[in-house]
Amino acid sequence: MSSPFDPKVPTQHLTAAASVVSGGTLVSRVLGYVRDMLIAHRFGGGLHADAFFVAFRIPNMARELLGEGALSAGFIPVFTETLTKEGRPSAFRMAGRAFWTMALILFVVVIIGAWSAPGLVHLIAPGFGAEPEKLGLTVALTRVMFPYLFFIGLTALMMGILNSLGHFAAPALSPALLNMAMILCLIFLAPRLEEPVYALAYGVLGGGVLQLLSQFPPAGRRGVTLTPTGPWRDPALARIGRLMVPGVAGLAVTQLNVFITTLLASFLVEGSISYLYYAFRLVHLPIGLIGVAGATAVFPAMAAAAQRSSADLKKTLVFALRLTLFLTIPALLGLVIFRQPIIQLLFERGAFTRGMTLATAQVVLGYSLGLCFFVANRVLVPAFYAFQDTTTPVKAGAVAVASNILFSLVLMGPLEAAGLAVATSLASVVNFTLLIVLLRRHVGPLPGQDLARSLTKTGLAGLGMAATCLILQVLWPWGGHGLLPQLGHLVGGLGLGTAVFLGVAAFLGCEEVQVLRRLFQRRST
Repeated sequence: MSSPFDPKVPTQHLTAAASVVSGGTLVSRVLGYVRDMLIAHRFGGGLHADAFFVAFRIPNMARELLGEGALSAGFIPVFTETLTKEGRPSAFRMAGRAFWTMALILFVVVIIGAWSAPGLVHLIAPGFGAEPEKLGLTVALTRVMFPYLFFIGLTALMMGILNSLGHFAAPALSPALLNMAMILCLIFLAPRLEEPVYALAYGVLGGGVLQLLSQFPPAGRRGVTLTPTGPWRDPALARIGRLMVPGVAGLAVTQLNVFITTLLASFLVEGSISYLYYAFRLVHLPIGLIGVAGATAVFPAMAAAAQRSSADLKKTLVFALRLTLFLTIPALLGLVIFRQPIIQLLFERGAFTRGMTLATAQVVLGYSLGLCFFVANRVLVPAFYAFQDTTTPVKAGAVAVASNILFSLVLMGPLEAAGLAVATSLASVVNFTLLIVLLRRHVGPLPGQDLARSLTKTGLAGLGMAATCLILQVLWPWGGHGLLPQLGHLVGGLGLGTAVFLGVAAFLGCEEVQVLRRLFQRRST
């Protein structure tokens, strides 16, 4: 059996593309944590924070669904096929028709959504009905931010065009503009408003405009034109729509689970929604850096491989799975072991108290149980899209959502907010299991021995890292006083643990280490 690291698999291109996406994602995540630190300092986990996080759920869900792959799931295969068979002029004409059609649809959706904001808030957070002040504020914030859907939808289409043309930098940096706009509004605009929380909503709108505008210069340099030319009854547009609608539903599993979690958390004590938000933000760092970056980079390669043979796609998929899990396991261990110091360093100041830190740490632990499966699912779903099968992930996702509801109802009573996080993790395990089983119809069984051997070596390296970090916790206890000592504790602990992980992995002969080494050597020359 050939290795997943077979030279025919474009591993250098994939790792380079993934590193570009990861770099952009890292910038965005760092700015996102700065944003969250400022939110926590000013609003803590009280009424205003809960109201904003619920109102932000809709545009944030749209960003993660559209901006992180669902729209591309319908657009990229059709655009790539047109590009290959008919050339750039035809592909760009089709892209222009798709852009203006999408603009019209999104404009109508924004108007309807803003008008129906009260009903949407009741749907997302029915528990707010007992608190008129919180409910009214949430509805108002939702209406302010709803036009963001228009901008992020068109941005996602532009990102799909650029990714198909091999340009990943501008799309990867796009979310950073949203975070930057929110930070600036929170710093400079919030003190001037009677209700400071509205500054965050205005920042979301401004960020959406910047995200869209940032995609046009690199697109123009590649000759992309978006002139609204006919015919508008283009079969390619119909195919994009058919692929995109179930594609959104398939990649929406994580967001639907977050939606269910928010709905149920609205019935728990005040602050529960905020604890879940802050915790998911921490867990989402490795999901974004590894899972989303890997899926974004590997999807065009999967689409091309599927045009050749299922065997080529299988090699590409196995490579992506092995590499993403190799990167996820140390991230998981670091997050679990240092969860309380991380939360204390990032958020515990101003209105964010020690009790909020402890509550958020429990939720982080619950989400961490499913981290590897969150990331793996991000890589598995595009494999179906490469075969233009967008219905199977929807079916698997529906079962996962149903299981999340069941697990949540059982666990939210005894464990409160942490129980909802555990339920989301268990649902991701269900989703992963179904995707692996159902993928066999397209590519046959995955090379279990190769995956098991890779995971065994990675697991042993992870044990070495965990032991090192736990011993360090005993020898160098978390003091919790002063920014620099806290930062030194985290950087030292995570750095030493990561070094041990990579050292053990190299000693055991993990091929993933060689892939990463070649990538960094190429970037340093």
